[in-house]
Amino acid sequence: MNVSSPTLQAPVVTVLDPDERARVDAAGEGLYHTIHRETIADALEDLKHRRVGAVLLGVVRCGRQLDRRVASVVREFPTVPTVALLGGESANADALLRLGNAGITRLVDVRVPAGWSQLRRILASEAMRAADRTALARIREVLEPVPEETWMFFEALFAASERSGTVQALSMRMQVLPSTLMSRFFRARLPAPKRYLAYARLLRAARLFEDAGHSIADVSNALDFSSPQSFGRHVVTFLGISAGEFRRTHTAERMLERFLGELVVPHTEALRKLRALMLRPGMRTIPPSVRDHRPARQRRAG
Repeated sequence: MNVSSPTLQAPVVTVLDPDERARVDAAGEGLYHTIHRETIADALEDLKHRRVGAVLLGVVRCGRQLDRRVASVVREFPTVPTVALLGGESANADALLRLGNAGITRLVDVRVPAGWSQLRRILASEAMRAADRTALARIREVLEPVPEETWMFFEALFAASERSGTVQALSMRMQVLPSTLMSRFFRARLPAPKRYLAYARLLRAARLFEDAGHSIADVSNALDFSSPQSFGRHVVTFLGISAGEFRRTHTAERMLERFLGELVVPHTEALRKLRALMLRPGMRTIPPSVRDHRPARQRRAG
């Protein structure tokens, strides 16, 4: 397994004091790479002109130069997580208050070892969301043109929380009856929704395993399995290999190729014809939390 590439594909932009930068770099080994900037204005320019995985702002440094640009970072780029780091030098309450007033809601105290673990968890979660967005883009390339109801299924599958591990939870997010969802897939001779859900979770697991610091127990906990043994049984059931072998052999890219090769490409025509997902009365067709991920032509129509 290649762990030299960061799990978080887009860079993490920081505005930190020089002594904090090396520690942030060390904490991110195998998970992210950083671009260090001197000012918030510089970070804002990065956000405007390149893909950014996250923004890390030092409380002390940004407290000294805080201006309206911090609020712009949060307000204009809400999908990019912005995290305030409370580092070695003591920060006064006024600096913390100003960052809070600017809209920053994530504060990590990296003066203690647990803070670095918390930071990695935050950014690992963003890496999983990035894997989900990549999967949606690849699925759309294969299936285009995609019927709205088919796209609704895949949006719900990959926009759902990594903790949504059951067909019932997936159906609730889609706002359809579980029996309807399963029967429509059966009649269309498609793999069961449970298999699509299982592969989506394994894609997230593969993404997490690209961070060499994550153990099997860490990943099973992050994906809400009851135990590492439960996660291991899940891998054996759907892939026929052990959790350890899965970790060694499956990058996120390879798992995505398996997802496409087994669950999408052989069933392209059936997926394009999938219809009549019965919505509960009064419920919207597309969950609002995933509406912005629809193809542009569907957003215009909706």
